[in-house]
Amino acid sequence: MPYRLAPPPARLAGRQKLLAELRRRLGTKGRAPRVVALHGLGGVGKTSVALAYAHRWKVAHDGLVWQLTAEDAATLSAGFGELAAQLGIHEIVDTTNPITQVHAALAAQDEPWLLILDNVTDYASIRDALPPAGDGEVLLTTRSAYWPDDIAFEVPVLDQRVAVEFLTEHTTGDSSAAADLARELGALPLALDQAASFLDATGHTLGEYLRLLRERRAELLSRGQPLGYAASVMSTWNLAFQRLQTTHPDAITLLRLLACCAPDTIPFRLMLMPPSPVPAPAAPIVDALLGDPFAIADAITELRRYSLVSRPVGGHVSVHRLVQAVTIDQLPSAERDVWRTTAAELVQAVLPVDATVRKSWPRYALLLPHARTLLSPGSQGTIRMVDYLGASGDYVTARLVQSEVYADARRRLGDEHPDTLSALTELARWTGHAGDATRARNMFAEILPVRRRVSGPEHPDTLTVLYQLCDWTGQTGDATRARDIAAELLPIRRRVSGDEHLDTLRIWTELGFWTGQLGDAARARDIYAELLPVRERVSGPEHSDTLSVRDQYARWIGEAGDPLRAKELCAALLPVYERIAGAEHPDTLWARTNLAWWTGEAGDRASARDQYRVLLPVRIRVSGPDHPATLTAWTNLAWWTAQAGDLEAALQEYRELLPIRERVSGTEHPDTLRVQSQIAHWTAKPT
Repeated sequence: MPYRLAPPPARLAGRQKLLAELRRRLGTKGRAPRVVALHGLGGVGKTSVALAYAHRWKVAHDGLVWQLTAEDAATLSAGFGELAAQLGIHEIVDTTNPITQVHAALAAQDEPWLLILDNVTDYASIRDALPPAGDGEVLLTTRSAYWPDDIAFEVPVLDQRVAVEFLTEHTTGDSSAAADLARELGALPLALDQAASFLDATGHTLGEYLRLLRERRAELLSRGQPLGYAASVMSTWNLAFQRLQTTHPDAITLLRLLACCAPDTIPFRLMLMPPSPVPAPAAPIVDALLGDPFAIADAITELRRYSLVSRPVGGHVSVHRLVQAVTIDQLPSAERDVWRTTAAELVQAVLPVDATVRKSWPRYALLLPHARTLLSPGSQGTIRMVDYLGASGDYVTARLVQSEVYADARRRLGDEHPDTLSALTELARWTGHAGDATRARNMFAEILPVRRRVSGPEHPDTLTVLYQLCDWTGQTGDATRARDIAAELLPIRRRVSGDEHLDTLRIWTELGFWTGQLGDAARARDIYAELLPVRERVSGPEHSDTLSVRDQYARWIGEAGDPLRAKELCAALLPVYERIAGAEHPDTLWARTNLAWWTGEAGDRASARDQYRVLLPVRIRVSGPDHPATLTAWTNLAWWTAQAGDLEAALQEYRELLPIRERVSGTEHPDTLRVQSQIAHWTAKPT
């Protein structure tokens, strides 16, 4: 039996399922050859997989097992000529074409055979070399992603877990360092093997290699001889880069742009088809691509020929993080900065202007990782990202990004610059919305005297801080102080800003809310009744602030003695919230909370309990288990469980809630005391 096969890969990890799937696709007997094209990024291990398959199943191929190099036509033809000589088939077919000779011999064989055509350029270059008949298998390895669907088989990078196991088995270091390195190398088999070889030769630890990788990546990826690979990571990709630079420079332009982005799905078509002109210096650098769908398509096509980008879906691609790093590392430092600036301007150019509108959120979500990677903390795009995160309900991330905005302003402008104080004000606000009302109140209390000194006691920015202090003072349990601040601030705000200014309407809302919280529900109802038509006229009937006023108006109608009407108003409001903000937005969840409450107050206690039982896990998932809104929903679930007659279950809810409430709010907070009171009440009540 003619046999030529390179040795099996010395280190192959995590490919068992892939090999089993290959066997399923290739192993069925028949008169027509079964063909699979193993395609993927350079260094992903396509040849290793092919060799592992051939060595595992060589006993099933009695007729022939032969590996040929197929990178160019001359080498491939010579390989077929050598195989023809091994088979002695020059006596069978009168032809000087060795490929035709081998095809005829394979078609005539009774025993199964296997051909590996390694490093194929593309389908067109190999089509005539594929055997047309015979009971055999053909494995192709190629970087090109363009293959018929019935033979294409993409080889992915390793699973992160497998990559970590490989490093810990073949190197010295702990699993944490292995996980960090595997992530940095993008679980690329060649890069992992090269790292293992370098560490074995030098005695470095995983941590030391990771530090070198971050400091001198291009040089390090040229070192270390990986077992079973002919080239390093750098040399594997450099040839592709050089060819593209010569034949398709637009493809290299696009690759450099993509390399600046985050290692996530990249909306390349959106970035290159902006709705308005892109500022310099971005435009000249990407001028050949900008706004030209055909040039963009051609560039993506060429990158796919080397599997340097994923298959484009809906104008999106992804790029392996190591390809991104190597692409950028090859550029001089000054050029890297220009490319990153270019990518940043393209991202910022396609951010919707109004981040608070729900229809803009999908685009913001798509661009978020790239904005985080590319935009400076002080950029307009980052400010919009904070607005989007807050408007969409991700208060924790809004606080995180805003903390970076504040730190940047503080570094550039100093502690008491008005812009620094504005950034700190926003940070305090998102801190409160993220669940830490006490910290928010304390931050506003610290900001207020500084803002008064810097901007003046009646400057709009000073009054905004006072408004926020009012709100978060009340949120920490001091409703009296909150009401007093609102009563003091409202006439000042009216005089400074006018009766229908948004900030006037906000403090008017605060006055009504904390008046009701102190027990004067009828007065709160009347305040909201007066406020609502003004808010609708100024902001529109479906603005989030208008909906909030409608929600509170319903509440105080109920508290003032008409729970059925409150329930009806809440029931009408909920679908509006769901349509405007989404089913799981925090504002929508508050609307569900209020509807459930007034359902119970209107007499349907069991239904109120059931609504809270459904709501609580959603609130935990969206806001977290310690968020005040989560604790409110949990408290209400316990209350309506008791009201529905299940005292044992209610006590269980209260007892589980109490230590969390004490930890989050403190032992003296009114909400904590209410939970303690309910436990004492229902414990003493006979069942």
